[in-house]
Amino acid sequence: MDLKDTSAVVTGGASGLGAATAAALAERGAQVVAIDLDAAIADAPTLERVTYAAADVTDEPQVRSAIGLASDLGPLRTVVSCAGIGPSARILGRKGVHDLALYAKVVHVNLVGTFTVLALASEAIAQTEADQHGQRGVVVNTASIAAYDGQVGQVAYASSKGGVVGMTLPAARDLAQHGIRVNTIAPGIVDTPMLATVSDEFRAGLAAGIPFPQRLARPDEYARLVTMIVEHDYLNGEVFRMDGALRMAPR
Repeated sequence: MDLKDTSAVVTGGASGLGAATAAALAERGAQVVAIDLDAAIADAPTLERVTYAAADVTDEPQVRSAIGLASDLGPLRTVVSCAGIGPSARILGRKGVHDLALYAKVVHVNLVGTFTVLALASEAIAQTEADQHGQRGVVVNTASIAAYDGQVGQVAYASSKGGVVGMTLPAARDLAQHGIRVNTIAPGIVDTPMLATVSDEFRAGLAAGIPFPQRLARPDEYARLVTMIVEHDYLNGEVFRMDGALRMAPR
């Protein structure tokens, strides 16, 4: 799929994986609407062909508004969901049972939010004119290797990301008639702003557990995989692990 003169939506687009993806899509000629919360947008970099839109991925009217903004900039062809949260809590911890509201919130943001963006964006993409091959767009969602190798304290996060993995194939099958592909990336340990506050020693310990390359992944590597998926028209209904062959230990 050619991205030139098209539009794209990237959630979590103000930092980390989302910011790198927004920049990569813009470099290929797309007009990108980067969705994020107000606080994150305030610190976001200024990039050519990237417009920021404040929205909560679980808020239907806000998501619709951002998608409408993208559609006004050109035919919507690409949607990438990077927004998510990852608090840690055990089912039975020192303070008692897992906060049920916290569990629901993680699933609501990571899974329901991803589906909300997928569904509403697909509605807009389906209204565009198909290219000569009958395709209209591609959606790339973000899971995690925690969907497969969830660690102690990750029950909510792993549940939410497992749901993202599980929706990939049926979503691709649902949307095939509209010429929309759906794929998912399951990253391993990526050097994002969430890791910026940890010590070099801790980061080295994380890297030491990765078979090869023995380092943390970079956001631009995630973005490169996104663009490969978008531009490779035969990739559909698949989950791609990007983890350096890492299989997470229990803790």
